Amino acid sequence: MSVARPLGPADVDSAAKLAALEGAALWDAAAFAHELTLAHATLVAVDGDDGTLAAFAVWWRVVDETHLLNMVVAPGARRRGLGAALVAQMLDEARGRGDVAALLEVRAGNRAAQALYERAGFSRAGLRRGYYADGEDAVQMVRSL
Repeated sequence: MSVARPLGPADVDSAAKLAALEGAALWDAAAFAHELTLAHATLVAVDGDDGTLAAFAVWWRVVDETHLLNMVVAPGARRRGLGAALVAQMLDEARGRGDVAALLEVRAGNRAAQALYERAGFSRAGLRRGYYADGEDAVQMVRSL
């Protein structure tokens, strides 16, 4: 696996396909392309050994907080530390800017992702009922920086 790099216009179709695997249907290629135009958005990608997109993450800076909007690791690239590395990169960037907290929502049924975020120092802060388009609840998580 290679190191994280900026996700660019050439990646939007691959990112949308990867997002769709995780039920993030609202994150189509146009959504990724739009995120690339936002000054407060950071989009990063990790390529697999075969050159295909293995993982991505998208976060925003909002005032003095970082909000993780979307992160997906391809099924064949899981359990290799990519998710942890992307979260660590986000937190390092946030601390470097002087942000005071990092926040995210994660599917209530995604226990593996919740455990990943807990290992990174996030704690549960609440529940958003019916947050996702398919009606699944989201667990709100926060980490002080």
